[in-house]
Amino acid sequence: MKHEIVDGGGLSYAPCRYGMSRIFFRGPRRRLDQPYIAFLGGTETYGKFIDQPLPALLEDALKQTCVNFGCVNGGVDTFVNDPTIMAACHDADVTVVQVMGANYLSNRFYSVHPRRNDRFLRASTVMEAINNDVDFSNFTFTRHMLSCLYEKSPERFDIVVQELREGWVARMKNMLTQIGPRVVLLWFSKDSLNNEPWFKKKNPMQSDPLFITEAMVDELRPMVMDVVGATPSKIAMERGTVGMFYSAMQAKAASEMLGVACHKEACQHLLPVLRKAMLAPRM
Repeated sequence: MKHEIVDGGGLSYAPCRYGMSRIFFRGPRRRLDQPYIAFLGGTETYGKFIDQPLPALLEDALKQTCVNFGCVNGGVDTFVNDPTIMAACHDADVTVVQVMGANYLSNRFYSVHPRRNDRFLRASTVMEAINNDVDFSNFTFTRHMLSCLYEKSPERFDIVVQELREGWVARMKNMLTQIGPRVVLLWFSKDSLNNEPWFKKKNPMQSDPLFITEAMVDELRPMVMDVVGATPSKIAMERGTVGMFYSAMQAKAASEMLGVACHKEACQHLLPVLRKAMLAPRM
């Protein structure tokens, strides 16, 4: 079984592909020869463990086809070099782009898997030179690798953070240029969007999306129609995994994700913005 196909704990994701893209997306497969709204993002957009994730909720509410291009553990790199998906988003009435972490992209310090961007492939010679006391062969996942570097030396690690942030903004601008201006950026995270220094957070390496600041998102505002913040309420977070589908072995992973109530709240945040965006004339 290919790694893009997700074990749903009894939930069927009906994995499908579009055109020449090598990515498996959540199905059922939607037609792209009629009006649709595209959703681009990571695990939250995909809706792992959730029967009716955000795109499906909005499809019902808007009575408009919504194509889920979410990818489990996907980042900007998953999409920006995929001509099929970039073209599909360009042709959409509106594209909702979830803000994804800066750790999920290849840069001058390390490389990630082209589709599963949480997978660490290799460190560059520059990274190895700066961190000559680290054995990079021990790492499979980027967050584990970055967490170890942070524990070794927070001061030295800040160089990596700056590289990731600069790379993220540049890659996002590239992606938004390909899609066009009919984009709504979505901040869908239990952490609020702000400019708080990353190292001052309670668990700095566990926040999502990692290393993204309000200033970075503001730099993209001129290229999009709107930016929507969908930080779940305390009530939604307390609902936890109620209504989610997962096996006993997946319980911990499910508990760390945004649940059904969070997706319903995000739907309400996006609904009026998308209604307005759909009425805006194409330029």
